[in-house]
Amino acid sequence: MPRGQDGFVGRRDFRIAGPARLRYNRLSFWGFFCMTDIAVTSMTGFARAEGRVEARLAFAFAWEAKSVNGKNLEVRLRVPPGFDSVELPARQAAAEAFSRGSINLSLQIVTESTANQPSIDEAVLDQLIALAGKKAASLGAGVAPATLDGLMAMAQGRPPQEIPDAAALAARDAALLASLKRALVGLAAARRQEGATLAVVIGGHIDTIAALCAEAQGLAATQPEALKARLMLQIQDMAGAVPALSPERMAQEAVLLAVKADIREELDRLTAHVGQARELLSKGEPCGRRLDFLSQEFNREANTLCSKSADVSLTRVGLALKTTIDQFREQIQNIE
Repeated sequence: MPRGQDGFVGRRDFRIAGPARLRYNRLSFWGFFCMTDIAVTSMTGFARAEGRVEARLAFAFAWEAKSVNGKNLEVRLRVPPGFDSVELPARQAAAEAFSRGSINLSLQIVTESTANQPSIDEAVLDQLIALAGKKAASLGAGVAPATLDGLMAMAQGRPPQEIPDAAALAARDAALLASLKRALVGLAAARRQEGATLAVVIGGHIDTIAALCAEAQGLAATQPEALKARLMLQIQDMAGAVPALSPERMAQEAVLLAVKADIREELDRLTAHVGQARELLSKGEPCGRRLDFLSQEFNREANTLCSKSADVSLTRVGLALKTTIDQFREQIQNIE
């Protein structure tokens, strides 16, 4: 099997779970990000990279990289005993590749060498057979004779493991870290693929919010008529009050009621938030935290709109707006 320039034999590809399977031939880690336009990125993904180290104690290995939602970046690493030297570089590579999410990295090792297989020390076995015969003769027939398989089990042992030198360890770690970077490239690609799907869903929610705001704008024009009708009913109810309300007091109450029911400011802010959300999605930068904050502002304005509504149709629009905002906020929890 041919060796690469980095001194080890390995599979130069990674696999992505799901319908899309990508294959990259000796693609550098940072070169991948330089050649690809960064878009909305999810925090969910999976990738696997396999390789093989050719040495006196040859072994095959596989990295698995998984990512789920997280408020901050958290890297969890699991490696077999004897491979602790790759832990710190692996964590640094993950921190350079991602800014948010719970990243789980695991290294699996399959040893292919037979040097560590159990063996029978024949010299020890010969000594045990001789000793067993001697004891059987001295102890007489009252003692059961030793069996061959029992003596062979006693003579079984493992040769001391070979301790690799510093150069061998460095070459081994370089091979493992190169494969890890391929796995991280695959994980980043899987997260971008998921992010592209989420961007469409989130964009649809933003369009729905914009449409509901436009509908509420049209219904807001009917607010004064509804307020006038309600105020007239209240005036009729209070006409017989003692003492009677003065016309000035009634005018003040009418103005206060109109100001409290004015939803133009809320609609203006909702429209501004829609524009800001679209701008964040179009920048192609990590925007999950800012979108989460924006969803809170959306919800605050929708609550105020519902509380000021004096019309059943406007209340229905406000409730639909709150439902869409909740769906919007649920989806952006997956955005980096």
